[in-house]
Amino acid sequence: MQRMLDVDEPCRLTPVEPSTVVEGDPYAGSRALAAVAGAEVGVWEMTPGTATDVEVDEVFVVLSGSATVEFEDGTLLELGPSSAVRLRAGDRTTWTVRETLRKVYFTGMEP
Repeated sequence: MQRMLDVDEPCRLTPVEPSTVVEGDPYAGSRALAAVAGAEVGVWEMTPGTATDVEVDEVFVVLSGSATVEFEDGTLLELGPSSAVRLRAGDRTTWTVRETLRKVYFTGMEP
């Protein structure tokens, strides 16, 4: 069992689905790190741009970068290093990434 998880290894980035892009030419990707009690732990990254998403149940902590995530209800969160956020399945969001955002995520947990 690997105890030290490498959050610095690059993720393979691909263009964000064009139908979700609002502005710019963002790329995104993720890399699984471990499975813990039915939850996936991984690293996700997105380059600058704006895109929409429909979320899954997730908790994440931002490692680097800066962004804003806006929820359909108008809630606006400013993200930067050490921001910790809880997303709920079905949340409709718009991500505006100003500086490549890198986060560690935990998903697949029971609600």
